[in-house]
Amino acid sequence: MMTIRRLGPNDVDVMEEANRLFAEVFGAEGYHGPPPRRDHLCRLLADEKFIALAAWDGARMTGAIAAYELVKFEAERSEIYIYDLAVREQHRRQGVATALIEVLKPIARGKGAWAIFVQADPPDAPAVALYDKLGRREDVFHFDIGVD
Repeated sequence: MMTIRRLGPNDVDVMEEANRLFAEVFGAEGYHGPPPRRDHLCRLLADEKFIALAAWDGARMTGAIAAYELVKFEAERSEIYIYDLAVREQHRRQGVATALIEVLKPIARGKGAWAIFVQADPPDAPAVALYDKLGRREDVFHFDIGVD
């Protein structure tokens, strides 16, 4: 039976496990270098604008989501940005990702959010299919702008 819950500042060990899951699923890209310190994760998990959810099948973490509330300036509302969503390979196509997003929806509503949005790389056909099923596609360009 799947269990999903939101992580809080006392869940640093769980967030470290989620980070290992993200690294396992996505590889070294984005999850290279030393892991964040525990005090950093504690502060992040205490920030109401950061949303971390984890899913378990028994004692094994099967999936996780990391999202951010983006407070809008042009209206009194927010958007929720799914930064990462990962499901262990052996648990895919079992509804874990959809269940994580379904748990995120009432959190988003509670924050006054009008939408949840996520990016997917075109070669990642399973992710694109999932998000096509759950939302409306917008074709946009993504740019990374260096800070140096």
